[in-house]
Amino acid sequence: MSEQVLHKGSCHCGAIQLTILAPRDIDICECNCSICSMKGFLGLEIPASQLKSLDGKGNLSEYRFNTGTAKHWFCKTCGICPLYVPRSFPQGYCVNWRCLDRDGFRSHRVVPADGRNWEAMHAGK
Repeated sequence: MSEQVLHKGSCHCGAIQLTILAPRDIDICECNCSICSMKGFLGLEIPASQLKSLDGKGNLSEYRFNTGTAKHWFCKTCGICPLYVPRSFPQGYCVNWRCLDRDGFRSHRVVPADGRNWEAMHAGK
């Protein structure tokens, strides 16, 4: 397993600051579902224990749709979504790669996901 290091990130205005623990070499998800594709989200899934800090929680606004399971969080000031709780991984977070500082990463690979067909994609898991 790759060495775990701390990575920092934020929304555009800086009101939301986060620190996560993740490897230097990662896979990030490019989902084609309606919300991910519209907001340009590139996701890095992490267990809840790897979210080391989340400052500015009071500035987050929550949005849910469809089944209401996923919790999409947006900054009330700048509108950026730095992370959300995914329907497919409710015990963790999906962090927006675009909101993370890249200094601690060595490599990343973008992996497509067919979120438009979520049920079929997750059948049998």
